[in-house]
Amino acid sequence: MSGNLARVIDLGEHAEVDLSAWTAWLKDQLIEGWRPGEWDGETLLFTGDLESPRTNSWHCVIDTCNAISRIRHGWCTGCRKTYKRSGLSELEFTSTYRPGRNRIYSHADTCTVERDGKRCQREYHTTGLCRRHHTEWIKATRVRAQLFQGTRDEWIRDVAVPFEAFPPCLILGCPLERTTLAGGICRIHYRRWRALHESGESVPDLEYWLRHEMPYLSVRQFSLSALSDLARLEVLYALQQRDEVAPNLDPATVRQALARLTGVENLVTAVPEDLIPAELRQRNIATMIRDLGWEVAQGYERFLGIDPTDKLVWDKKATVFLSPSRREGKSTGRVGSVDFTVVTQPWLRETVMEWARSTRPTSKRFKTHLTACTIASKVLSRQPGGGLDPDAVRFADMTLVVEAMKKLQQADGVTPLGSKSQRDTLAALYTILEFGRSAGLLDTLHGTFARHSSHRIVVEESNEDEIGKAVPESVIRQLDAQLGTMGRGFPYTGYEPDVIEAMFQTAYQVMRDTGRRPNEVVGLKRGSLEFDGDDCFLVWNNRKGKRNRRRLPIDKDTVEIIQVWEERRDGLTVPAASRPYLFPAITGLGRVAHLTTNNFSRALRQWADSIEEIHSEGTARDGRPIPFDRSKIYPYAFRHSYAQRHADAGTPIDVLKELMDHRSADTTARYYKVSLKRKQEAVKAMRLRVVDRHGNPAPMASNSAYERRSVAVPFGGCTEPSNVKAGGQSCPIRFQCAGCGFYRPDPSYLAAIEDQIRDLKADKETALAMDTDEFVVRNIQDQIDSFKKVAANMREEIEALPEQEREELMESVKILRKSRAARGRMLPLTVINRNESSA
Repeated sequence: MSGNLARVIDLGEHAEVDLSAWTAWLKDQLIEGWRPGEWDGETLLFTGDLESPRTNSWHCVIDTCNAISRIRHGWCTGCRKTYKRSGLSELEFTSTYRPGRNRIYSHADTCTVERDGKRCQREYHTTGLCRRHHTEWIKATRVRAQLFQGTRDEWIRDVAVPFEAFPPCLILGCPLERTTLAGGICRIHYRRWRALHESGESVPDLEYWLRHEMPYLSVRQFSLSALSDLARLEVLYALQQRDEVAPNLDPATVRQALARLTGVENLVTAVPEDLIPAELRQRNIATMIRDLGWEVAQGYERFLGIDPTDKLVWDKKATVFLSPSRREGKSTGRVGSVDFTVVTQPWLRETVMEWARSTRPTSKRFKTHLTACTIASKVLSRQPGGGLDPDAVRFADMTLVVEAMKKLQQADGVTPLGSKSQRDTLAALYTILEFGRSAGLLDTLHGTFARHSSHRIVVEESNEDEIGKAVPESVIRQLDAQLGTMGRGFPYTGYEPDVIEAMFQTAYQVMRDTGRRPNEVVGLKRGSLEFDGDDCFLVWNNRKGKRNRRRLPIDKDTVEIIQVWEERRDGLTVPAASRPYLFPAITGLGRVAHLTTNNFSRALRQWADSIEEIHSEGTARDGRPIPFDRSKIYPYAFRHSYAQRHADAGTPIDVLKELMDHRSADTTARYYKVSLKRKQEAVKAMRLRVVDRHGNPAPMASNSAYERRSVAVPFGGCTEPSNVKAGGQSCPIRFQCAGCGFYRPDPSYLAAIEDQIRDLKADKETALAMDTDEFVVRNIQDQIDSFKKVAANMREEIEALPEQEREELMESVKILRKSRAARGRMLPLTVINRNESSA
């Protein structure tokens, strides 16, 4: 079956359809007792159960309104329109609004006149009365002085007499009462019948019209009466089959889809124009029609005895194990087909097909194995004989296949596929061949076309020059400046646009400020803040490590962001399953009761793409900003940003390990890695800013010379030979750098120098308190003065630089400090304010 649905089913050689046999087969396949309480097979009428979680029909959330809402825990159309005009908050409106008494909610209501325990059985017409009682009340008001002096309620209680119900309309499934007793139809259908006569078109036989005219329907109903006799069976069969895998049924969507099928004799031979007209724009209706047509097509193949896996082209939705959407009970939308003809060697094609039939793989696993066979098929087809004879395939052919695996590229056709993916693909081919041999399908395949130790794909280590995955702080500042537009226009059924925007903006800010994984942020519970004096902690669950109720210290700004959303969240009406969560789900029917990572990721992508300009940290040769690659803005990247923000600030690795909740410090150390290229550029910029112990310029001639000294001492570089040789562990004067002629600091050590000055001042106060000799105090003071002079000279030089050069220098400072932190030489540095410029 083609993706464009050229026909509901490709009949092929079975062009002549035996409709009688097909009809009999359908009747045998129908499920007895399908949807009890909802489906009435006698009247062909479906009435959705408002309490059923599998039917998209619910009571309006307003207690006193009995209208139907298509949104779980939502308002009906009338109440929603009134709310928008009211100017009230959602909570105020829900708790105070009461619909007017003249509003008609449902044709199932009856007249309110009651006497001696007997109620009038006629249809509700207006102001709580049936048409007859309403007329009598109007007459009573016109001559009230002569006939009746009381109020309307008193007239209903003391004067009005209940009537028996009229017989129901003869239209199949119509609940309205007859108003034309001679014709036996209700007022609505009488008008339709009369209009049909007045239209000048051919009028059908009355009996046929009564059996095939659409009844009066409410929002939660649909009827098959308007369809042909065979189409009724086909649609009912399709709905029952779809109901086995679809999560729910929307009566309104089915009703609108059926309206498009009116006049179609049968679905098995229908052409696309009969099913999905070109002007149809509603995706849900088009999807429903496709689903019905697809189920009928699959049913017809079953009727003919055709198994979906017997063909060379498999429908992935029909082949259940290849379709995660059907297996997991999600929507039955089109998921494509699998064409095995791409494997041109019959022996290899039949093996991979039998492997799929026998092992029933997931869609992802199947794709890898079919890709492996396709690559092998292409390589073999280029050899003499095309690989058609399995006994002629040899070791050399497998070598060529392995080489082709090593050259695999990603979907863009340019980027090489990762070595691990290449190895997995090769392993998949070995799996198919081993399965075929064990199943007796490849007895004639030559033994050398198999796994061999020389055919290895080595998994390469990650490139040291690879730029980290963190979103740069400068980019985060640009995103924050456009925060008010996040979530705008994002579809999230059941909530007002401003609520949707506030929810996604809060989730983004929490992720940005806490560095939690995306599924940990969207899964936060209400009341996730804990206070201990002036400190506040975020209580979260480490789902990856399976460690719950972790406590993360957060700052006051993040606390306020969460509290503002919590206050607004408390006023929302949400699905019952979502009540414990900070970020609720769309409905309570999904597997996840809170905001999903998929929806959050899509909202983030939509927001990033909507921002007109996002610049990277560098500039082009012409001085203009370089556009930032927006594909690097995704939820998990903000976890890297959080870690690198702390690494840039010199947070000790053991502290960051606790903040990230890693079991091993090796995992944390990965966040301290800086690309070799950026580090070399930083060293090149910094070696020109080196000074001596007096603060005078002492630039270094090469990067290697700078690197050799930069690991020597905590407060700067050192050129003393014995100390350099010992890696900074053998200073002849016990690290009194301020008085050493070999001391060579640079701006990347400024923060460490300032910390050392503070420590020396504390030592001086301690020495004075201990009444030590004057030379001790003088030595400490001289070190303080020397360090101050060095720091002051470096600051003056930095301030004198042009703004762009100063920013580039400070970026180099951050890179080198991070590099030292990754080697374990953690410096007591202050945290960088994310909202401030790096200058």
